[in-house]
Amino acid sequence: MPLIDSVMAALATVNDPEIHRPLTELDMIKDVQISADGDVSVEVWLTVTGCPMRDTITERVSNAVGQVPGVRSVKVDLDVMSDEQRVGLRSKLGGPARENQFTQPGSLTRIYAIASGKGGVGKSSVTSNLAVALAAAGKQVGVLDADIYGHSIPRQIGATGLPTMVEGMIMPPQAHGVRVISLLPFKQGGVNEPAPFRGPKLHKFLEQFITDVWWGDLDFLLLDLPPGTGDIAMSVAQLLPNAEVIVVTTPQLAAAEVAVRAGMMSTYTKQRITGVIENMSSVPCPHCGEPLDLFGIGGGAMVAKTLTTELGYDIPLLTQIPFDVRLREGGDRGEPLVLADQTSPAALALISVADRIGSRPLGLAGRPLGLSPARN
Repeated sequence: MPLIDSVMAALATVNDPEIHRPLTELDMIKDVQISADGDVSVEVWLTVTGCPMRDTITERVSNAVGQVPGVRSVKVDLDVMSDEQRVGLRSKLGGPARENQFTQPGSLTRIYAIASGKGGVGKSSVTSNLAVALAAAGKQVGVLDADIYGHSIPRQIGATGLPTMVEGMIMPPQAHGVRVISLLPFKQGGVNEPAPFRGPKLHKFLEQFITDVWWGDLDFLLLDLPPGTGDIAMSVAQLLPNAEVIVVTTPQLAAAEVAVRAGMMSTYTKQRITGVIENMSSVPCPHCGEPLDLFGIGGGAMVAKTLTTELGYDIPLLTQIPFDVRLREGGDRGEPLVLADQTSPAALALISVADRIGSRPLGLAGRPLGLSPARN
């Protein structure tokens, strides 16, 4: 095989770190020159000036081409796409028109909205750990931080980089194999800037996060909802009618009662509840081994039982996550516990839920089938 063919074959194995498709397929290889001595020069088109993945792309190209027999050295030069090229890239990836890919008849993405009745129950910690656990199992996962006011997912997952803009299309930052979008990178004042928005603006943000972000072919999309039963919960039901709900509570009665109300929201939104997760459950005493019920007992079971009775179908208690300070510490560092210590009881509880929802068959409830009634 001629050396140029071998080099191009090697380049076809190099995926763009944001899009996860070969550079050759995305028309990002500008030129390849090979000297008689085997010195290879590769020019690569970047999507934008200052692309945050420029060093990663350079390293991947150098490593792939450098392993080709007959190549003595590799030089990588970077250039920037023209406006016309970026329009072509957007068309190649998602089409020129804004659309909700998750409501299309062919969508195979399973969508879970993680909800709670009140704040402080660990809903975001559950969301981030479930997402990372699913990604670690080989799934394509995205997280939409729908808690516009209290966004915390970027820090929890460690995806604090800026998105890349390609002709109005948002390439989301990633960490631990999870694509993440949040209001955070769009606030000029950073993490401390408040988000003083009313319902219509919240709906618009959510719609843009769904239609303007390049999510790729996701197996799972998780939404970290704000606590309660307000505007975002209703907008999610409107924009993502096929989303199922997972309710998070603590064992405390006060948290459980409002978690029931969050679950009962499904009577208005017509969404199905997958199950209930109890967070901050009892933990063994480090001295005597007896269970310490720091936040009460029985809240998760009560929520699952009440919702089952009220809604008329089985809503299981998916797991009880024992209180573990490392769950909080991992979120503060951007290192979810399911990666930091997979054998801890809290991580095992979360991984069990990821395994459970990851193995569920894809149903047709809430999905448009693209069928029209026959006429006689």
